[in-house]
Amino acid sequence: MSLHLALLLAYLGLQVGIGLWLGRRVKTASDFFVAGRRLGPGLLFATMIAGNIGAGTTIGAAGEGYRSGIGTWWWVGSAGIGSLVLAFIVGPRLRRVAADLGLRTAGDFLERRYDPSVRTAVTALLWLGTLSILGAQLIAAGKILHVVTGLPPVVGIVLSGAVAVAYFSAGGLMTAVWVNLIQLGFEVAVLCVLVPLSIAQAGGWDALVARTPGGDYWNFWSGWRYLILLGPAFVVSPGLIQKVYGARDDRAVRVGVGLNAGLLLAFGFVPALLGMTARALHPALPDQELALPTLLMSDLSPVVGAMALAVLFTTDVNTADTVLFMLSTSLAQDLYRGYVHPGASDERVLKVARVSAIASGTLGILAAILAASILDALTIFYTLVGVSLLVPIVGGLFVRRAGKVEAFGSMAAGVGATLALHLATGGKGVGVVSPALAGHLAAVVAFALLTSRRPAIPDPERGEPRLARPNRRPRSTV
Repeated sequence: MSLHLALLLAYLGLQVGIGLWLGRRVKTASDFFVAGRRLGPGLLFATMIAGNIGAGTTIGAAGEGYRSGIGTWWWVGSAGIGSLVLAFIVGPRLRRVAADLGLRTAGDFLERRYDPSVRTAVTALLWLGTLSILGAQLIAAGKILHVVTGLPPVVGIVLSGAVAVAYFSAGGLMTAVWVNLIQLGFEVAVLCVLVPLSIAQAGGWDALVARTPGGDYWNFWSGWRYLILLGPAFVVSPGLIQKVYGARDDRAVRVGVGLNAGLLLAFGFVPALLGMTARALHPALPDQELALPTLLMSDLSPVVGAMALAVLFTTDVNTADTVLFMLSTSLAQDLYRGYVHPGASDERVLKVARVSAIASGTLGILAAILAASILDALTIFYTLVGVSLLVPIVGGLFVRRAGKVEAFGSMAAGVGATLALHLATGGKGVGVVSPALAGHLAAVVAFALLTSRRPAIPDPERGEPRLARPNRRPRSTV
């Protein structure tokens, strides 16, 4: 057994062991869904950044850096910009609403703010899209294990999926937070150290510039369109919103999510430069998403390469647990308790959430086997989240007169415009208008036009957003 494989398996075993041990302490659905609403800034930061640094921001972004150059910063940087909006504008307000009304999922908010039918539509739409992001994490893990052992990528896909399911189903958000915290410092340190080591291996900065393409390859602004695709998703992603629900107060949201945003803004250069260095050292790779694993296996010392590969593999697994969190809690809370058995006990909902995590992990493994690439899979998810959720959630928080007609209108216009332009142009868009941008513009316009036709609702309190559905009797609880 090679050093690389031995360290990788030992690291996975440690994660599973910690997760199962912590999972024994999770006894209620509140612990599983929102960690008992006890997350301080440090724990919230750890679980946010662990969910945001995964296959897309490592293997996928390095592969895009290999192909496109320094403009790839925008893939990760856009997540940081969206996280700033979540930290200081949307997140604190959502946390207060969730704490006051006992909300556990983004679907809870949509039902309480609009109507159960809005919750149903969004749950169905995003559940399908979320499987694609789970598949992306498992694809990356499969590529890493393939480079390390030569085994088919499907082996790594199945192994990483099984590990994520094992420790997440034991304890949900509570388990994921502590596993993420334990790994965080080691993960970020190793990935950042790789940059100077890899550039030195390429012969230094001047040699790196000389051995890579010119033109837009070194144009920082060349990737700005990623902001339209990714930024909105990191404001309203259901998994990130649920983590915000777990914060103990507004300060924890501002500090924890804000630190996550700052780290993402700085970290964006890491995968871009690693991919560019791999281009200098290995200019003819058959698969650009093998750039980072190949660099670690071929160009660094065995110890450093083994440590880095173990970190990358488990980083993908940790991001997979965030996706399992979104899928399992949505099925248990939004579908099971919302429609199948509204009077279900906490114990029953907890059991359903754990079974849902296992079922979702199995479907994610199948999605990974069928998907074409990491970035293709992620693009599906981020586009769906952005064009369907940004306007209903942000509009629902700040526009009191909006109702379910406005929510459905914005979703239909956003998804419809995105699909129409994507099909008409093969995904390329028209000029600076990408399919995602067209979807966002259509959603905003539809929401604004429909809202303008509705009479204003008096606001005697002039405080928190009105969560009672317009023209319907308000309810005190979800």
